[in-house]
Amino acid sequence: MKKNMLKRILPVMMISLIAMTSFQQSAHGKTKLDINADAAILVEADTGKIVYSEHEDELLGIASMTKMMTEYLVLEAIEKGKIKWDQTYKVSDKVYQLANAPGLSNVPLRADEEYTVRELYDAMVIKSGNGAAIALSEVVAGSEGKFVKMMNAKAKELGFEHYQYVNSSGLSNYDMLGMYPEGTDVNAENMVSAEDMATLAYCLIHDFPEVLKTSSLTSKVFRPGTSEELVMKNTNGLLKGKSYYFKGADGLKTGTTPFAGSTFTGTAIRDGVRYISVILDAKDEYGQPSSRERFIQSKELLDYGFSEFETVEYNLDSVEKKKEHTLPVPNGKEKKIAIKVDKPLAIRVTKQDKDNVKTILNVADNKVSEDGSLKAPIEKGEKIGELVIDTPKNEEYIFDKKDSPLKIDVYAAESVEKANWLVRSARSIQAFFQNIF
Repeated sequence: MKKNMLKRILPVMMISLIAMTSFQQSAHGKTKLDINADAAILVEADTGKIVYSEHEDELLGIASMTKMMTEYLVLEAIEKGKIKWDQTYKVSDKVYQLANAPGLSNVPLRADEEYTVRELYDAMVIKSGNGAAIALSEVVAGSEGKFVKMMNAKAKELGFEHYQYVNSSGLSNYDMLGMYPEGTDVNAENMVSAEDMATLAYCLIHDFPEVLKTSSLTSKVFRPGTSEELVMKNTNGLLKGKSYYFKGADGLKTGTTPFAGSTFTGTAIRDGVRYISVILDAKDEYGQPSSRERFIQSKELLDYGFSEFETVEYNLDSVEKKKEHTLPVPNGKEKKIAIKVDKPLAIRVTKQDKDNVKTILNVADNKVSEDGSLKAPIEKGEKIGELVIDTPKNEEYIFDKKDSPLKIDVYAAESVEKANWLVRSARSIQAFFQNIF
């Protein structure tokens, strides 16, 4: 993680508690979770901090979780005005054949029929319709082959490190009845690491939070009141009313193919705190791919985040309880200045570590004199520094951040003018004799 640290720290302004919190990439509080999968990761959705991970950088099959990238590009195209929700699409021969192919997850689409982007999007997100995903790729890019290029370009733009997109739906190319996208190979598979899938989930939720309104639906009727009416049931087993219900779960996407096994990217929110989990190729006790285990293990990951950690707020009162916090200003008309923060610094820490966090007040270079003391004049409301959580180097995020999320700005609560030369000289003389005696 990249950090822009202030160059100078005032020793007299060091603010600390007992000890530094222990942040690790592996699980906190427990040595190991009971995860039996090729890869797994748990991430704080607000900060992108990795809470738990196993083999998170391995390039693995993702099956229909591929549709999350298709969702992103569709929502981005809508945001940019390139397509509209009520825009209609006339079913191509390719989409018709794949949308009605036996054995593939689909909402059947009729030949030469027209469907809105919204109808296709709902069919893709809720029912994991493969034909609908391919149709949307043609809406956005003109062909699935061109769309695949957009998918890989977007992955690079979002900072993915381990990825390969070969189609818009997540099907194995060899299952596409010979109609796999131009520029790809018949034996190619969609593959992304667990960490990069978590990055995609993070970007989806932050850039297009409306995605959760659809992914949280347990079911929806496709084309109600028509001869095509169909109840689309969500494949996410963590949603309310489902077999593996998890309180607060509202997304995101499942995936299953012989190559990828059983995969799942989940997310849940409780009391304003959200986590993202990814399970790739979940196994049962016999080492076989298991649809149910992807939900069971996702619940264990999410429950670990919610139960083992709690939100703790740190501010100036965390250091010393008093009505007013001040810092000395040796050259000021007043010899001290009150400081404040706009809001506390809220972080997720293990329960045993909540009282063991070290914080430091960093003061900007342009606010200190040659001897390292705070200097006047200072205007009320002026930023004078930052209150920072001093985290160890092994803290991991799903992407590099220019600034540490664990900091808050510190402001002057009042103005202090610079004392005149006579006052400053008198103070220097007084300090000299005090040091002698």
